Amino acid sequence: MERTQAIELLRGLVAIPSLSHQEAEASAWLAQQMAASGYDRAFVDAAGNAVGETGPIDAVQTVVLLGHIDTVPGNIPVRIESTPAGDVLYGRGSVDAKGPLATFAAAVARVGGAWAHAHNIRFVVVGAVEEEAASSKGARFIRERFDGVREPLPTACIIGEPSHWTRVTLGYKGRLLVEMEASQPMAHTAGPDAGVAVVAVEFWNWLSDYAAAFNAGRDKAFEQFQPSLRRLATFTDEEMHDHVVASSGIRLPLDFDVDRFAAELCVWASQRALGREAEMSQSPISNLTISQSPTLPISSLQSPISPEHPAELTIPGSPTSITLRFSSYEPAWRSERSNPLVRSFLQGLKEVTPTEKLGFVLKTGTSDMNVVGPAWRCPIVAYGPGDSSLDHTPHEHLPLDDFWRAVLVLEQALRNLAS
Repeated sequence: MERTQAIELLRGLVAIPSLSHQEAEASAWLAQQMAASGYDRAFVDAAGNAVGETGPIDAVQTVVLLGHIDTVPGNIPVRIESTPAGDVLYGRGSVDAKGPLATFAAAVARVGGAWAHAHNIRFVVVGAVEEEAASSKGARFIRERFDGVREPLPTACIIGEPSHWTRVTLGYKGRLLVEMEASQPMAHTAGPDAGVAVVAVEFWNWLSDYAAAFNAGRDKAFEQFQPSLRRLATFTDEEMHDHVVASSGIRLPLDFDVDRFAAELCVWASQRALGREAEMSQSPISNLTISQSPTLPISSLQSPISPEHPAELTIPGSPTSITLRFSSYEPAWRSERSNPLVRSFLQGLKEVTPTEKLGFVLKTGTSDMNVVGPAWRCPIVAYGPGDSSLDHTPHEHLPLDDFWRAVLVLEQALRNLAS
């Protein structure tokens, strides 16, 4: 696959809309392109992922190149524009993350099946679904497929995310989505009781205070607890109760105790709903258990929070009831800099552009590295061309020179892995 073909692969993939949960057309198209490019096997799997494989099924080494094919909403007309720095491709997903995915598909096509068979190595390219939906359905399906029983654990994994063609990403922060819903009987705004929306303000203030206390002495963003307010809405139901819903997305550092955090938030919600002077240990809530710490009362949900199972707790109070919902949890993950995969990229970049030096990045977002890293525990990095500050923006675009350089660097890195 030469430059012109690779660029057409990228342009064609970006031109097919593929919002989360609507990836079928793009997955089918990419599988067809990989088959036409000489892959040994190319198909759409049961999760809807586009999968292309080359090399022996029973190879000594299995390398998974896990990108994602879905995008966030946004209609950016797909076009190639000339700039003083070279041609640039505009389009939703050009950076996040169809650019990296097309890099994977083109680089493995350039390595070729004959070489992979000769070196007893299998490359598996995956365009995973629902990464942007925070469900990571595609990555979880691949994780379970390569579980060490049905198929061998990968010897290395590359995640398709933009980092610039001269850098690899070693780690991503974790994520937890928390939704707080409060309700109380309707009341006149001139009455003595505070409106239900005030509870959302108190919820956000609690998260902000928690972050300030947790982050004291932690100067690096990768080490911090970082909440953001994603949604705030009020409504009145047919039973004449006022409601407020506040949703927060929280980025988590390594080794964060998510169950303890959830327990402390449940204590706040219980105190808010039942009254500050309520005897916590005599709470009538059956699925809330209370224990005492020397410094802080700790409550815990009946089931620990896990990536696959959201947790919910409702605290009926008078007049205000509060529900907390915890979902989309992924622990943070960080790889070591010294491993065979990093060395392959170091050598690959040197072979393509001897004057460039490989950079290393830790990101405050979350990716499918968080899903597969803890399960596979193999050498893993994220790689892909593009400026990640353009992710999800109306100006998303990818320099085509950078895309092609990334293809060449990745090709060499994959060849280096065999030795």
